[in-house]
Amino acid sequence: MKPWTFNRRLLRQATPWMTLAAVVLLLTGGCGSADRQTPAPVTGTVSVPLAEARVYIYQEDDDIYGPARVISEPTSQGGGFTLSLRPGRYVAVVRKRASGEAAGPVMIGDYRSEPLAFEVREGQESVSLSLTATLKLSGEKDFPPRAAEQTTAITGTILDAEGRPVEGVRVHVYDHIQMSERPKYVSERTGADGRFFVPVRRGGTYYLAARDRFGGPPQLGDLFGRYDEGTVDPSGIVVRKGEVTEGITITVHKVW
Repeated sequence: MKPWTFNRRLLRQATPWMTLAAVVLLLTGGCGSADRQTPAPVTGTVSVPLAEARVYIYQEDDDIYGPARVISEPTSQGGGFTLSLRPGRYVAVVRKRASGEAAGPVMIGDYRSEPLAFEVREGQESVSLSLTATLKLSGEKDFPPRAAEQTTAITGTILDAEGRPVEGVRVHVYDHIQMSERPKYVSERTGADGRFFVPVRRGGTYYLAARDRFGGPPQLGDLFGRYDEGTVDPSGIVVRKGEVTEGITITVHKVW
């Protein structure tokens, strides 16, 4: 594989899994009946109450390990929050990191809630959601992938310029060659063997980039690389539903 010269493309920030103690969200929203694209104001309360928590919203088909579509501002001292959603199907989760940051991987000692699916219907006045969160006590993956995701996946190895395995790198998976939109899927960090495994929800053609820093554009000194086959543009990987695409190698280099 030909080493890639970094061109400073903007990568959207990936969103971590985080958590809270027992949580009840009460969402109240109004939707304009004339236009399904009109955002609906949504407000609610984290019941403990929990201050400085955030509500993360995904669309129904989004990867729940990837970046959220909407992130609320930190909850008030009374646990209140407000955000805006168009009519549609969503997944909500409440997260709270000990560091207070809004993005990044969930660490041991942070709180995370399981995802909860809900729908905002056109003309609907209120939605009531209940979420329960637990403390992360070990380094296990936050939630097991769905059965279909366990058999449809991409796996391979991250190497440095000398061909040695690289630890601590995540693989970001895109479905457009420009790789400028939010990634569809994000892997766990590689271990000492440099191996990565990314479950994907469906088959298709994907484009891969690897980096050691979570979220925001790559900075000087970061490790960064993409999958290609000696071409100027990234090379697409065809993944078939129900199969694991193996043998993918990505070389990362420091950004200078």
